[in-house]
Amino acid sequence: MEIRPLGDRVLIKRLEAEEKTKSGIVLPGSAQEKPQLAEVIAVGPGTDDVKMEVVPGDKVIISKYSGTEIKMDGEDLIIVSQKDILAVAK
Repeated sequence: MEIRPLGDRVLIKRLEAEEKTKSGIVLPGSAQEKPQLAEVIAVGPGTDDVKMEVVPGDKVIISKYSGTEIKMDGEDLIIVSQKDILAVAK
C-alpha cells in the first residue's frame, strides 16, 4: 500500500534510538527517549501558502511529540505537518 500525504503533510520514519549512553551504559527499551531524528518517506504537494522544503530521503529533526503515528506493513510511520519539522540534518 502507498501513502500519499495531502497538503503540507510529510510521512516520516523515526530512526533507531540510542541503546547506550556516551559512557557505555546499556538502556532498556522503556528508558530510551523517542528519537527526534527521522527520514522523510513521502511529501505532500504543499498549499498556496506553504512551499514544501523537504524531499523523500532527507534526514530531519522533528518536534518531540508531533504528528500522528500509524502502522503500515509492519512499520511504524508518522504523518507530521511540515511546520513540525525543525531542521534538515546533513
